[in-house]
This record gives sequence, C-alpha cells and structure tokens, in this order.
Amino acid sequence: MFKALVIENDEQGYRTNLKDLNESQLPDHDVTVDVAYSTLNYKDALAICNKGPIVRQFPMVPGIDFVGRVTASRHPEWRLDDVALLTGWGVGEKQWGGLAQKASVPGDWLVGVPATLSPLQTMAIGTAGFTAMLCVMALEKQGVTPDRGPVLVTGASGGVGSFSVSLLARLGFEVIAASGRASDEGYLIDTLGAHSVIDRSELSQPGKPLAKERWAAAIDSVGSHT
Repeated sequence: MFKALVIENDEQGYRTNLKDLNESQLPDHDVTVDVAYSTLNYKDALAICNKGPIVRQFPMVPGIDFVGRVTASRHPEWRLDDVALLTGWGVGEKQWGGLAQKASVPGDWLVGVPATLSPLQTMAIGTAGFTAMLCVMALEKQGVTPDRGPVLVTGASGGVGSFSVSLLARLGFEVIAASGRASDEGYLIDTLGAHSVIDRSELSQPGKPLAKERWAAAIDSVGSHT
C-alpha cells in the first residue's frame, strides 16, 4: 500500500483526498518509482482546487513532476535503485503524477539525475527552474546579451519568475522584476539579484508615445528578439 493525493469527479462531485492505494492500482507502465519528492506547481493547485480544466481523466493523481528511486523496471535503460526525474509528459493531467509515494510511468519519459545533485536539490529546481532555464536559453539563442540592455521578468515573485531573475542576474543581465507583491522587493533585489522592481500594474496601463520609463526600454529590448 502507498499514499497518494487523488482527484475524483463523479456523481458525488469534484474532490481531492489523501488515499491509501494498492500498487496494483498504478497504471501499467514499464518503470515503477518510489517518489522521494515532487513540487507543487500552479497547475497542480488549479487541478487540486478545481479552478481550471487541468485534469483530463479521473481518477487522477496530480503532480507534474517527481524524483525518486526505481523499484521495478522492464525498460532496458533503467535498473533497480537508479535515481530518475520526470517533468512534463502530461503527468498530473492525463497520466498519474508525482503527489504520491509511488509512480508508474514509461521509462522513455524519465531522465537520470546527475550524481552531483541530491533528489531534494533536484526538486528544489523542479519544473519551475527547468522552465526558466529554457526561457533563458531561448533568449541566448536569439542573440540577447547583457550589453543589449535591461531584461524585464514578469511574474517575478512566482516560481518560474524568481528562477528567471536569479539566472539572468548571475549571467550579468540588468533585470527589472515586475511583481504584484510590494513586500517582495527586498527578496527580489537582495536575494535574487534584480536591479529594480516595478509594480505589475504599470504594465497594464496604456502606453505613452516616446515613453521614457526604464521598464519600457526593457520590454523593447526583449520583445525585439523573441
């Protein structure tokens, strides 16, 4: 038996409960993993609270990523005790996800965890950090470099946003962080390395011809390359 967060939707309504499940109830895939950690993402919160059409079939175990130890494998690339990571592939939406003590998934979806990272460190980065790095790499691919001017990060207090601020700052970019949380200014500047912080409401105001706001220049700098 193992514990899992299970979302159900039937004649009794939409509900999420922590349940005891038997391993025989897992989907029939070629790799089984003892889940060590999973992150709680915005999409998971929407699914758990029924705030958006995230879940495609029921019952569903939410959790769009996880890391853990392989306990059974019929896949040629995975052996017992290998440490594996999964993010994406519709887990938590169409396929049971990581908010459980066990998961069964196709081995082709898994990625090996480098020996330099512990499972906890891996999930501390999680889907949010992975997504942020993909965004940074996309900017670099388009030739955006620190000498091209400031870079604006919207949603800077969130998971993807905060990773983006930190990564860009470490790469030498002047980062302007847009956030709706005024209390996060010190965190965004002192901890993550943002150059300055603006309120997100500024981005919803009508633009002005020849506007001189510094953040407008940042938008132009990024927008012209993405």
